[in-house]
Amino acid sequence: MSQQLPSAADCPDVDGIPALGIGTWENEDPEECARSVATALEAGYRHVDTAQIYGNEAAVGDGIARADVDREEIFLATKVWIDELGHEDAIASTEESLEKLGVDAVDLLYVHWPSRAYDPEESLGALAELRECGLTEHVGVSNFLPEQLDRAIEVADVPIAAHQFELHPFLPQHELVEHTKDRDVAVVGYSPLARGRVLEDETIGAIADEHDASPAQVSLAWLRQRGVVTIPKATSTEHIHDNWRSLDLELSTEEVERIDAIDRRERQVDPGFAPW
Repeated sequence: MSQQLPSAADCPDVDGIPALGIGTWENEDPEECARSVATALEAGYRHVDTAQIYGNEAAVGDGIARADVDREEIFLATKVWIDELGHEDAIASTEESLEKLGVDAVDLLYVHWPSRAYDPEESLGALAELRECGLTEHVGVSNFLPEQLDRAIEVADVPIAAHQFELHPFLPQHELVEHTKDRDVAVVGYSPLARGRVLEDETIGAIADEHDASPAQVSLAWLRQRGVVTIPKATSTEHIHDNWRSLDLELSTEEVERIDAIDRRERQVDPGFAPW
């Protein structure tokens, strides 16, 4: 694979969302978080994902401010936490998120989980109101079951632009991916490297060796070729650049099928309030 980094223009969109972004979950050190976001943007990334519960929105905003990239070029997403999903709380907490991020609006605002204060009509009504006020361009959901996604689509006054959920070779979620796409909703996969566990898989490692690529690049390419947006977390320049180079990798149909055939089903994120 080329040692030259792909450009921002080399990253395809999925329904208007850059297909490869920088995730910031558990990137809690303010300086490290800001530095990694700035490094990613200067490498070519144009999609940044954060959330209220991550506690790093201010650092993410600092990283965006440091990078020599116009705000208009960046697709910025955050998520409303499950305790803030009542109508007034959702609006107030989003306004606080924007202040921390140092922006007038985000590009995508998610319901983080369908739990605790989540009520389809009330919560999505608040996010629709925020969209109408120009504080977010799009509304999304995260960690929904198929029937919960359908209910959200039914009651929302605005389109559901994206559904974010855990997605990697050990949790391919083919049925949920197809269900989401069938509803004209973009799929955004988090933890695409299974929190590093895919790096040790023999099948993925063998395919990586065949391409002189890294296992991370293989996993990310596999998801991209499924039409999925991915947001891998990375903090070091080496890993940020390595993930970005996955845009240069194209897997064969046979290689995709070998990854599909991996006989492991391991959910990495499973809090007690999850809907499943």
